[in-house]
Amino acid sequence: MASSLTFKVNRQSPELVRPEKHTPPECKLLSDVDDQEGLRFQIPVIQFYRHDPSLVAAGKDPVNVIREALAKTLVFYYPFAGRLREGPCRKLMVDCTGEGVMFIGADADVSLRDFGDALQPPFPCLEELLYDVPGPGGVLNCPLLLIQVTRLKCGGFIFALRLNHTMCDAGGLVQFMVAVGEIARGATAPSVLPVWQRELLDARQPPRVTYKHHEYDQVPDTKGTIIPLDDMVHKSFFFGSKEVNNLRKLVPPQLRNCSSFELLTACLWRCRTIAISPDPEEEVRILCIVNARNRFNPPLPNGYYGNAFAFPVAISTAENLCKKPLGYALELVMKTKADVTEEYMKSLADLMVIRGRPHFTVVRTYLVSDVTRAGFGDVDFGWGKAFYGGPAKGGVGAIPGVASFYIPFRNEKGEDGIVVPICLPALAMEQFVKELESMITDQTSVFITSAL
Repeated sequence: MASSLTFKVNRQSPELVRPEKHTPPECKLLSDVDDQEGLRFQIPVIQFYRHDPSLVAAGKDPVNVIREALAKTLVFYYPFAGRLREGPCRKLMVDCTGEGVMFIGADADVSLRDFGDALQPPFPCLEELLYDVPGPGGVLNCPLLLIQVTRLKCGGFIFALRLNHTMCDAGGLVQFMVAVGEIARGATAPSVLPVWQRELLDARQPPRVTYKHHEYDQVPDTKGTIIPLDDMVHKSFFFGSKEVNNLRKLVPPQLRNCSSFELLTACLWRCRTIAISPDPEEEVRILCIVNARNRFNPPLPNGYYGNAFAFPVAISTAENLCKKPLGYALELVMKTKADVTEEYMKSLADLMVIRGRPHFTVVRTYLVSDVTRAGFGDVDFGWGKAFYGGPAKGGVGAIPGVASFYIPFRNEKGEDGIVVPICLPALAMEQFVKELESMITDQTSVFITSAL
């Protein structure tokens, strides 16, 4: 992508978009999974849309269309128009005040083609496309959503959004965005009605922790291995069928039926650990975000838009992870994903209440989230599906630099695959690239030699 691209954005004054009709002035508790410390941050999403004359009537303005649809959608999703408050024991709740969400209309002197054929994070001038309005960037007593719609010279537009993560996960956010799109295209109500029911993920009475939950261990950073935030470099890496198949050659036959997510996670965890070079005897961790909606019996109701995932963790010494074959890391990742059950989620909610809603461990930790099936690219406001839709950058979170997303992507050759934004210090990024390239280059007997 044209990473050196610069352009000017003229923004209208930020405004609050309120629900079109009166909504209940009530207080709604978040779940005990929603309000954990590790979700108390803003997460950015960006969508790029082409101008297609066959789909869009002449003069149709995306800023007006989306603003009006947003006001109508907030009648159904009225908690988004409220403000978060914190009660006793750090419990979060939504005060449904109807104050509205922050909205900005804008114009940019750039065309979609100027961004290049391969749209992927990091995006140039992101701070212009998702303006950080002074004041409302906190978690409590602030707008829960900030949306900027930027018209482009070509007739396309960019939809950028910043979400308070305590309100919902990727699946819940896409559900809301799809609803805005449906109403923008003329529907009178969303096809999937929102379901609050956050009590489904509340702690039991009395709470009882039945799993180890090492993802919330208190790990001291005795050797200064939390990644420094200065001199950070953002890069994205593409994994198509060729790259994934080459990685499969590195693992023993009995593990080759693993998912692409598991394989990539094992690979990136290993490469990243080598790049940051922790002490060989220290423990390193990989957190895999696992959607738990269908791990309940019965599953969580269709329309539930709260956070419904866990951070199960795999742990290894740095020496074992870096020196053993890739299959070692892969087995750890596969077992970790399988740990998440209904009982695991209930135990997690209980832990949050007992331990005061702690942050997940970040010392020598890497977190990955697969949004390839979340549906960001399918959101349609009347201009067709997004040319790119998904996270705006890697490394976001309450602790920057820890997280990466797996995003569906088609490269400039027309190959479908997954793009992964990575955020590392400059020197570590150089080493990461070398390690990764050595693993994904075409080789036929790598597994045999690496296992010797």
